[in-house]
Order: sequence, then C-alpha cells, then structure tokens
Amino acid sequence: MIIYTITNTHEKWENTAAFAEKCSWRAGKYLAELMRNNAFKDWERVFAAFEGDEPVGFCTLTEKDELDPKYPYTPLIGFVFVDEAHRGKRISEKIIKAVLEYAKTIGYDKVYIMSGEKGLYEKYGFCYIGDYESVYGGKEQLFVISL
Repeated sequence: MIIYTITNTHEKWENTAAFAEKCSWRAGKYLAELMRNNAFKDWERVFAAFEGDEPVGFCTLTEKDELDPKYPYTPLIGFVFVDEAHRGKRISEKIIKAVLEYAKTIGYDKVYIMSGEKGLYEKYGFCYIGDYESVYGGKEQLFVISL
C-alpha cells in the first residue's frame, strides 16, 4: 500500500475523486465535487491510500474542514474514509501519519480534527479539547495533536 499526497496535477487525482464519488459514505460525493472544482488552497492536500492501482482510502488536510471559521484552529484533517473491504488494516492510521508528516514540513506544530467518534482519534495521539460549532450548524468534538 502506498499513501500519496496529491493535488489537482497529480496523476492519481481523478481516480481518487471517482473513488470518493462512488464510496459508501455520502460525504465522499462532496469531496469529489471539491476536488473537481479545484477548491483547495495551494498548501492544502488530499491524501489517498492505494493498493496497486486501486484507491482504498482518503482524507484531506485543509485550513478549516467543517470547523466554523470563527475559531482560530488550523489546519484540520477531514474526510477520513477507508473502503469497508480494507478496514482493519490500519490504513486510516497510515494516512493520518502521512498527513501529520506533511503538516510538519509546511510549518505547523499542531493539527486538529473534528469528529463525532469517541475513542477513535485518541488512539492516534489526539486529545479532546472541546465541542465546537461546525459549518453545518451542529457541534462536534474537536481534537488536537502536537507535532
């Protein structure tokens, strides 16, 4: 398995967008739309896990993800997804490690993630810091990890 750090000029971009669009998670369609509309800032990235030529998972590193822009926390991991047939192989952990390595190389010393899941991101070293408003109107847990 290879984790690619991709932008819209990467050869895996469209394959990853197509995978996101057809995945079982409804947010995948939204990510595919963002990818096809080139809605990412210069430093923002999509991370894609591939087994051979097939994408099996993805996530993003962006300025805000679903966090309400009024909060000062950045950058955020978002859109974490692994295909059901490939779960249990620690793929999300490997993708998140790639994200953290990239964030460090561009000068960040902390990375955040919002989630409704309890106990998932803590096992990767993230710490809960509170419930914060999302751009969708509700509240989600916000986690942070120091790099």
